[in-house]
Amino acid sequence: MDYKTEELSPVEKKITVTVPPQEVDAAIAASVALLGKSVQLDGFRKGKAPAKMVEKHFHDRIYNEAREDLISAQINDVLQNLDVAPVAGIDIKGADKPLEKGQEYVYTMQFETLPQFDLPNYEGMEAEEEKAEVNEEELKKVFDRFVRRNAKITPVEGIAPPKDGQIANIDFDAFENGEPIADLKTVNFDLELGANHALPEFEAIVKGIPVGNTGEGEVHFPDDFIDEKIAGKTLTMKVRVNAVKELKLPVPDDEFAKKVGYQSLADMNEKLRANYLKTIKDINKSVTQKKLLDQLLKMTDFPLPSKLVQMQSRLILTDMAARMERQGKSISSLGKTLDELLEEVRPQAEAMARNQVLLLSIAKKENLDVPQEQVNMSIFYDCLRNGDDFQQTLESMRRNGMIYEYRDRMIADKAMDLVYERANIKMVEPAAASGDEGGTVPPASDAAATDGAAQ
Repeated sequence: MDYKTEELSPVEKKITVTVPPQEVDAAIAASVALLGKSVQLDGFRKGKAPAKMVEKHFHDRIYNEAREDLISAQINDVLQNLDVAPVAGIDIKGADKPLEKGQEYVYTMQFETLPQFDLPNYEGMEAEEEKAEVNEEELKKVFDRFVRRNAKITPVEGIAPPKDGQIANIDFDAFENGEPIADLKTVNFDLELGANHALPEFEAIVKGIPVGNTGEGEVHFPDDFIDEKIAGKTLTMKVRVNAVKELKLPVPDDEFAKKVGYQSLADMNEKLRANYLKTIKDINKSVTQKKLLDQLLKMTDFPLPSKLVQMQSRLILTDMAARMERQGKSISSLGKTLDELLEEVRPQAEAMARNQVLLLSIAKKENLDVPQEQVNMSIFYDCLRNGDDFQQTLESMRRNGMIYEYRDRMIADKAMDLVYERANIKMVEPAAASGDEGGTVPPASDAAATDGAAQ
């Protein structure tokens, strides 16, 4: 393999790779040999078919896999030889052409790297950090939520209409000008009343219907409603209440604590408190790290990789869309084009990109790295949480170079921890929060980590 490097800008490189014919032939032969060990063709035992027959029967598969393996290995070799790392993926061009025996193969890779600049002194920086204290009122909310999450659902006797705090099992249809909207018809839906899971007008209809009966009413859907087909419209909703259920809260005693994995009620209370306190400590540490990072950024100036800024902008919008969807709203309801939204979040994206460039530069100076096994494990857990296929996600990230960006975020976190560990941190009393004793207190809804098991 030969390659030629072009410096397109202080942060962007273009690499033209030329693969000689003998390497192309070797890659194809290796792919044939590997596949030949696992396939069976008529008249031959498994793994014993002649290489020419294997190549003929699986030509496209073999050549595609040979090309992908060849390029993947060469990307790693080039990056190691140049001692550079892409900060926002790799744009590969010309790699969609098929390999041909006896012919050289040429493609290009283009990517942005860290800019070169003088790092400020980050040894022994000074910052204040609030001591962690538990807000008893918030801790009580966490305890109550934990008990509620372990409640049993039991049927409610009688035909009385459901009320707040109960769960109504309902069927409903939506009508516009007397005509049903087919894809909005729902049956056997459990709606917890009073929990802000539905529009107030809709809940009001449900709460006026006895069990086994049907009722209807008008519901106006807000302009930013997540389903754009009905956003801004007033529809007639016909509802049938099939049954009413309620949560039967367990008695928080020793027996309950043992059922959910603790040794006793006292042990459960102790661990919930400890986990909640850790949440506050983590928040306070994060605030302090941000102070340290801001100090360093004021002492530096460097060009930003444009693709890194673009990537951060899209991550911001993805997060924004997810938060709006959880609120039953659509990002399109903002009434702005994608370009307008990208421009609007650009200052925030640039700030995030500056943070990452500085931390990755510190990591490079300190020879910080994250083993590939650790990166893969982190991706695996992300896939578990999101319900994605791990192998497909991993291969996709490898092909488009996003695995480098994922690894860089982990390395940046490692660099931030190093700066924090080497700083002189002065612990101070927490500032009084409005109406409460204590300082930075995470809301009960954000303290899921404290609702853990008894480990």
